[in-house]
Amino acid sequence: MDGIDVGFEQGGSITRAAVALLSFPGLVPVGQSIARLPTSFPYVHGLLSFREIPAVLKAMEKLESLPDLLLCDGQGIAHPRRCGIACHLGLLMDIPSIGVAKTRLTGTHEEPPGPEGSRVPLMADGERIGSVLRTRTDVKPLYISPEHRICIDTADEFVLRCTTGFRLPETTRHAHKLASS
Repeated sequence: MDGIDVGFEQGGSITRAAVALLSFPGLVPVGQSIARLPTSFPYVHGLLSFREIPAVLKAMEKLESLPDLLLCDGQGIAHPRRCGIACHLGLLMDIPSIGVAKTRLTGTHEEPPGPEGSRVPLMADGERIGSVLRTRTDVKPLYISPEHRICIDTADEFVLRCTTGFRLPETTRHAHKLASS
């Protein structure tokens, strides 16, 4: 199981992608990689994956083995164009992928109840595009949206099984530490 996060260095001129590979269900780190590339795509709202994907692919190439599932810090189908970074990467690599976002990019929802594991549908144009999932009791929820080869409910369950006392799943927490250090 793989967590992916991306950061930028030197005022955005360098893209730094981090990949953390964890075992499942133990969530023990078994691999990691970082790739830094010159940023080749300008910042365009809603097209961030085009800015981030080249470095992510380079980081994925460095892994000794590929994961069975990708958890990306970003959106899957809960995107105005229904194709966030989780979709983009999952399709390119043909690996099931889940977007795990801290903020909503599109869609509407009710507030999920307070307990851990509570969820409500994230809707757009009459279609369920994800879930608003509370991973810890009375903590801000996450926006979960699947894309490639995985359904919404299964995505929710994997995210919950990868969360161990923090708001974010261990996969993306590890990747975020790598991308930010």
